[in-house]
Amino acid sequence: MVPSMSDLFSSAAEDRLMGRAPLAERLRPKTLDDVLGQSHLTGPGRPLRTMIDRGSLRSIILWGPAGTGKTTLARLITSEIGPAFEHLSAVSASVKDIRAVADAATSRLGMSGTATVLFLDEIHRFTRSQQDALLPHVESGLVTLIGATTESPWATVNRPLLSRCTVLELKALDNAALDQLADRGLRLLRSDLDAEARRMIVGSAGGDGRRLLTGIEMAADLAATDVIDGATMTAALGAGIGHYDRGDHYDAASAFIKHMRAGNVDQAVAWVNHMLDGGEDPRFIARRMVIFASEDIGLADRSSLLIATAAARATEFVGMPEVRYALTHATVHLARAPKSREVGEWISRAASIELEPPPSG
Repeated sequence: MVPSMSDLFSSAAEDRLMGRAPLAERLRPKTLDDVLGQSHLTGPGRPLRTMIDRGSLRSIILWGPAGTGKTTLARLITSEIGPAFEHLSAVSASVKDIRAVADAATSRLGMSGTATVLFLDEIHRFTRSQQDALLPHVESGLVTLIGATTESPWATVNRPLLSRCTVLELKALDNAALDQLADRGLRLLRSDLDAEARRMIVGSAGGDGRRLLTGIEMAADLAATDVIDGATMTAALGAGIGHYDRGDHYDAASAFIKHMRAGNVDQAVAWVNHMLDGGEDPRFIARRMVIFASEDIGLADRSSLLIATAAARATEFVGMPEVRYALTHATVHLARAPKSREVGEWISRAASIELEPPPSG
């Protein structure tokens, strides 16, 4: 059949849009073999590879940091196995949208026998009522769910829905994977990085492939030559980020924890604000506080874990710069609190405790 004029225009528009798309979108993997940093899921005999090889898709939740490939994997799984693909974001989707997907899935199944996959991005933002509306369609098999979340699904997805899904954890990209990804982007841009610029962009990416490619693309736009140098990368990354690389990230976190442990309130506060000024992810700082509250304080001050988790929760709905109030608040409390390693001692002791059945009655 001869394509219509509207089809030709649509195809041309798609081609031009792809040429203007961000580098991360243009480099989105086309096959499972192209995916970097997730070999524990995509390698031979691993869960996603096995699922695709067998053509058997079950509801899953992809859990991992931003920029690690959750959306990419959802699209690849669906394209390889062949069902229809629906995409909703929990930020904007409603119960009405869920019903529309279910109605379309019913029609599709009845007319052509085609199954439907619903990719639900940021599933942790779905309310309980929205999750309850989705549950019967997943339970019946009408819709196969692929959820994506940066938050622990055990804390954010209700139990009935979670029990019908397999949780697969994605890992932050390591330096080797980030280097490979940088090289792919540079080939497409016909650019290169000098050693200093490479160290900066890999170090500041924090395991996030999208952040790395965005930085490289901006630097390539700013560069006077085909080789991006450190000064250009600093400008591309923005204030604070260029001089706060992976080494600073771990050194600063270590100093922060040690000062809280020693009760040095002024230094702990100075370090937490230094990290925030350097572009550190507030969620990383909050996670360290939650761990510290149990590992270093524990039962010596039972309120510390509550305050640390409240600060961590605040990072989810309060952005910079206001979130520094909550993080500084928690830092002062944790540094002042009495310290105890009793919880860790109990964990160590647990392995040697013989398990007994519960007492009768």
